[in-house]
Amino acid sequence: MCIALVTTAHPDYALVVIDNRDEYILRPTSRPHWWTTRAEPVPRGPNPSSSSSPHGANAAVDSTNPTDVEVLSSRDLQRAERGTWLGITKGGNFAVLTNYRETNTSDTAHPVHGTRSRGGMVTAWLGAHPAESTDQFVHRMLDDDGGVKGVGGFSLICGKLRRAKYDKNIEPLAIISNRCDHAGQVPWICGRRGSVYGLSNATYRRPGDPPEDGEDDEPIWPKIAVGRDKLSAVVSSAPAEAQLLPALFDLLDTQDFPPNRTLDLEQVIPLLKDSIFIPAVGGEQHQQQMEEARSRGKTGGNPPGGETPAPEDHPNGFETGLYGTQRQTVILVDWEGNVTYTERALWDANGNEILRGEGDETFRFKIEGFEQLAELRN
Repeated sequence: MCIALVTTAHPDYALVVIDNRDEYILRPTSRPHWWTTRAEPVPRGPNPSSSSSPHGANAAVDSTNPTDVEVLSSRDLQRAERGTWLGITKGGNFAVLTNYRETNTSDTAHPVHGTRSRGGMVTAWLGAHPAESTDQFVHRMLDDDGGVKGVGGFSLICGKLRRAKYDKNIEPLAIISNRCDHAGQVPWICGRRGSVYGLSNATYRRPGDPPEDGEDDEPIWPKIAVGRDKLSAVVSSAPAEAQLLPALFDLLDTQDFPPNRTLDLEQVIPLLKDSIFIPAVGGEQHQQQMEEARSRGKTGGNPPGGETPAPEDHPNGFETGLYGTQRQTVILVDWEGNVTYTERALWDANGNEILRGEGDETFRFKIEGFEQLAELRN
């Protein structure tokens, strides 16, 4: 039950993003690295109508040539798609995904496990042609048969990081979900300064929004409410990076979880709404799987990227071992487009705990085209 918190309220940063990836700890996952994908141009078509977007229509794609796109992310090594939950490109395409907690296993329109990877939704935007706008990507995902169809429940925050033309803002980010029937239902966030947003494993809702049909009675999950309050407090003190990074990682460690760590996942699921950080939990079988993995010894971490073994070559696989917060990520983007991307690994590939800070990897780069002022804002 992942959580992503995003804010435009820090005075020195255009955007601050923090994220916990909650997953089976033994699920094979690379460390963050730069990788290259070939982006094909999207066929020309009519612009999305201004009525379907709260901030008007973007320009049509004007490039007909494929191009290489450089992406920074970790990658899931369990599925052949090599998807991810979070990443950013040198050109400023940014995306972070959370799963949607399906509670109705008989709902064939929204399967718990889809035939296509959720992580592929992230890489669809990270690998998009640089000429494709966020608005066009939203329409492509929701209007085309091959967009979000066949994917398990998810919500995807995505957008192109650019300074806005007016005031001190950035171009808005979209939240795509396969709970959206069309592009007009897509929320847009981060287009105004001073805001804090939270997304977990239910439909995105602003404070005061009523729950959707079939959802829980509370409009906002406790972990989201707590996370937004804490993030507001951290950025309001306006610390510099040296103090900001530790404060943000401390926030991601906020825990409100029962002391019993031997619960089966079915027992754990109702508790995941409360705690930003999820400790390693699991029943007897998963505890035993964890011990078997640890008996293989300590590793230097999961593979860094590049040529990686096929999923069947990994001794540890999907839904084995304990479940909990596996990775933590903090992304800072300043007003010149300089990015600081830090991922913290909490476990090695065999399920041995890594001391806080010893599993950190940091990347710094400048977004190409960040100063190409966006024409639109919400």
